[in-house]
Amino acid sequence: MLGGAAVASALAGCGGGGGGPAAAGETPQQGPQASRPGQPSSSASASPRATRESSGPRPLYLGTYTSAEGGGTGIGVASYDPVSGRITGRGTITGVQDPSYLAVHPDGATLYAVNERERGAVTAVRLSDHAVLGSRPTGGAHTCHLSVHPGGRWLLSADYGSGSVAVHPIDASGALGERTDTVTHDRPAPRPGQQGPHAHQFITAPDGGHVLAVDFGTDTVYSYRLDEKAGTLTEVAQAHTRAGAGPRHLTFHPGGRYAYLADEADDTVSVCAYEPSSGRLTIGRPQSSGAKADVNYPAQLAVTPDGAYAFLANRGDNTLARYAVEAEGARLRLLGTVPVEGDFPRQIALSPDGRLLFAANQRSGTVGVFEVDDTSGELRLAGEPFASPVAVCALPL
Repeated sequence: MLGGAAVASALAGCGGGGGGPAAAGETPQQGPQASRPGQPSSSASASPRATRESSGPRPLYLGTYTSAEGGGTGIGVASYDPVSGRITGRGTITGVQDPSYLAVHPDGATLYAVNERERGAVTAVRLSDHAVLGSRPTGGAHTCHLSVHPGGRWLLSADYGSGSVAVHPIDASGALGERTDTVTHDRPAPRPGQQGPHAHQFITAPDGGHVLAVDFGTDTVYSYRLDEKAGTLTEVAQAHTRAGAGPRHLTFHPGGRYAYLADEADDTVSVCAYEPSSGRLTIGRPQSSGAKADVNYPAQLAVTPDGAYAFLANRGDNTLARYAVEAEGARLRLLGTVPVEGDFPRQIALSPDGRLLFAANQRSGTVGVFEVDDTSGELRLAGEPFASPVAVCALPL
């Protein structure tokens, strides 16, 4: 599973303005509530659903590998119907190399992409005109994940190849400055066969007080405190999976006290308890991914905005596992799996209202869209999958 940029694509993970006709730098592209398990007491998350019938097409951005055989030429630009889920291609933002994971600024004005190459980097793109604002090196190799701190001033990125995480400042225009910190995961030492540390994800906890990095190679989730003035990191805690689990992707429940960890190497998921005051994560016992295939690599989980259901992308089994979230987030109950109707679902994402689930299928080069049943969490395929070369990330806005 391990290797260079093209092979590493099997292990890395993906995460207003665009969506109109092709702009400069683009090329045409073919192609009942109270009884629900796990629902938070706040009803704010339900409000977008009330207006979805009248809303128009929404932007969708697609990540790929430009260096892979049959890959894309940049960031795919598309739109989707928020009711039917139908995707329409709009073009490509060129000039961005190997944009395998994407994230958007909280103000919706800037898109950020990793450059998953030997010399890792991150790139900013202004969404009003799709102008590339420039790239900055991360100081590591094969950058595979990035996220924006909720305050909008800092970009967090993870380098799979070097097992490091980095912080970059974001200026008022959305452009990136030179990195303010880089940390390489060297303890605990990776076990034999892990081939060194492999940082796979770097996110902010819902409380905003800590940032967490998931490392596949050290079987560890690291908690840091981010100095929001200096952009520097201070490690405050480590959480260890069982040896060889290979943690890949952490997804928080909207209640903020629990999170769900996809373990790639041992084909499991785990419920984790999170303590906001200390940043400490406690990893629970491994659970089934629901996969029936002999070889399967869980990619990531997505949780509905109301916290009632969670979904897991299974690469190899080529399914989406469905879980009921119970005990206010403290428990996952496997409900079953559905075929993803594609090959190797590398990344999944829910639309902001939680009504649609998008699955980026790397090997089939497709993006599947599923309707999420409001009361049962069942998934129904919404039309034919959308063709997108080496689809490794789908970001619906």
